[in-house]
Amino acid sequence: MVKIFIDPGHGGADPGAGGNGLFEKNVTLSIATRIRDILQNEYQNASVKMSRTGDQTVSLKERTDMANTWGADFYLSVHINSGGGTGYEDYIYIKISDNSRTAEIQRIVHSEVLKLNGLSDRGIKKADFHVVRESSMPAMLSENGFIDTASDAAKMKDTNWIENVARGHVNGLARAFSLQKSNNSTPAQAPSSTTASTTGRQKRTLYLPANADTWRIYPLNVEPVKVNALADRLHPSKFGGLHYEILGEPQPNVYIIQTDQFGKVQIYGGPETGAVVK
Repeated sequence: MVKIFIDPGHGGADPGAGGNGLFEKNVTLSIATRIRDILQNEYQNASVKMSRTGDQTVSLKERTDMANTWGADFYLSVHINSGGGTGYEDYIYIKISDNSRTAEIQRIVHSEVLKLNGLSDRGIKKADFHVVRESSMPAMLSENGFIDTASDAAKMKDTNWIENVARGHVNGLARAFSLQKSNNSTPAQAPSSTTASTTGRQKRTLYLPANADTWRIYPLNVEPVKVNALADRLHPSKFGGLHYEILGEPQPNVYIIQTDQFGKVQIYGGPETGAVVK
């Protein structure tokens, strides 16, 4: 079993880079989650652990400690660039030899990502980043486009691009580690980023438990962890709990719902909140 540790960069109080209505922490989580899902659903000899699965604050030391304690075979840190450039690049630790196993994996993953991501090639690089320095296993950090460049950011808002970037990483890992496809595996389905029609599809519902006094909601296309929520909030406790049909999932654990009072809004319902999705 190949143990792959996936690290979505930033999170929680650390949003990372921002631009064009996006925050790095959300884009990295979307890509990393798809990498995890594809590996788990389509390969039989890949075991996956993530540094975070929601909008948590996780220190750099905590990330590498998790991977080292778990005994991962590879550490993949997913990031988004900024600074006005464009394109894709990735990094390994600056003191590692070009002839190392780590460098070999980097070259393989780099080539596979570029086949699918539609970005220009900024090259294979090295740096003194904590996650590639302090990890006990081969480690690589990928920079998937520039969030403050409009053309790159437009791609980040497209779920097809997120899917392609994730599959590029997975294809590279599959080549590098000789991952074996699961018997009778079917491609892992990516969540829709738009309001989906329920015609011909099984409806999903979001339940806000009765023990929650208030629950923040957010306008569409607004980062769902900012404090500028709508003036009022939903009050599940007043109604013995609230049920809503899920109309879309623009980010992991962020749902679009239709409310009577506020119309169509976004709501965060990660596992730690007590919300139940069925």
